[in-house]
Amino acid sequence: MKDRTKFLILVLLALLVIGLYLSLGLTPKNYKYALSRRVPKVIAIVATAFSIAVSTGVFQTVTNNNILTPSVMGLDSLYLLIQTLIVFGLGSSSRLVVDSNLNFLLNTGLMILFSVLLFKVLFRGDLGSHNIFRLLLIGMIAGTFFQSLSSFMQMIIDPNEFLVLQGRMFASFNSIDTGILTVSLSIMALVFVVLGFYLRKLDVVALGRDHAINLGVDYDKLVQKMLVLVSVLVSVSTGLVGPITFLGLMVVNVARQVLKKVKHGSLLLASSLLGVVALIGGQLLVERVLNFAAPISVLINFVGGTYFIYLMLREKST
Repeated sequence: MKDRTKFLILVLLALLVIGLYLSLGLTPKNYKYALSRRVPKVIAIVATAFSIAVSTGVFQTVTNNNILTPSVMGLDSLYLLIQTLIVFGLGSSSRLVVDSNLNFLLNTGLMILFSVLLFKVLFRGDLGSHNIFRLLLIGMIAGTFFQSLSSFMQMIIDPNEFLVLQGRMFASFNSIDTGILTVSLSIMALVFVVLGFYLRKLDVVALGRDHAINLGVDYDKLVQKMLVLVSVLVSVSTGLVGPITFLGLMVVNVARQVLKKVKHGSLLLASSLLGVVALIGGQLLVERVLNFAAPISVLINFVGGTYFIYLMLREKST
């Protein structure tokens, strides 16, 4: 099957699940209210899918590893720590909790600041593979540290306060603030435009550091730029809806298997469309079948975690 046909199928699948989500249960009496609630959700889901898929695809290229995700930098754990600190220190009635705009700006700003500081400390001088490995190691250590602090505070926090905090521990599309959504879309669009100028260079970077340098790519600066852009995308998407750890890993690797090619323009677009299908399909399952009994991030992480184990076993066998 040609790649053009595969893309057409992915686009049709994405449009189909979007159409189902928007149209199910509509009547002449409720369609205005229902669409006013569903359209922002769909926009947020599409933006999140594109953001996570693109950031994961680029991150796997610069780290030269197809089973890693940007979450290894500890940004998801930092998000949970910030939310826990706010509720633990200031209470659930604090303006930083109640005002979703302030909460979004604080979370996104601190995650981007943490990433930039981490890169500045690590990427001094020549950017060898040892610095990439050190980034992953420090990211995982920092993530574990943030997770431990969060767990400690969650154990001793007031139960009523914990109920408020619990709602922010999992990704959710049930209440999307249109103001935050507009800001997020603007930032994501800017990052996507910048990334568009580097897609061909990323194809060269995928060949390896030595080959990229021999072919005239300024490898060190390019990787640093890509990691900063990845951090911005992850920070914005996490601040918008919450952490979804395994979505990027799942859709990018499935896209690689479907396309059988490494050009980043095609890979990132296919991954994004698969992300839209997975998220909207999961949201339909949560709302129509499970009656909101479980958040969508639990379903995605369960499927993605199972797929991650499959990838590990496949790598081991090869």
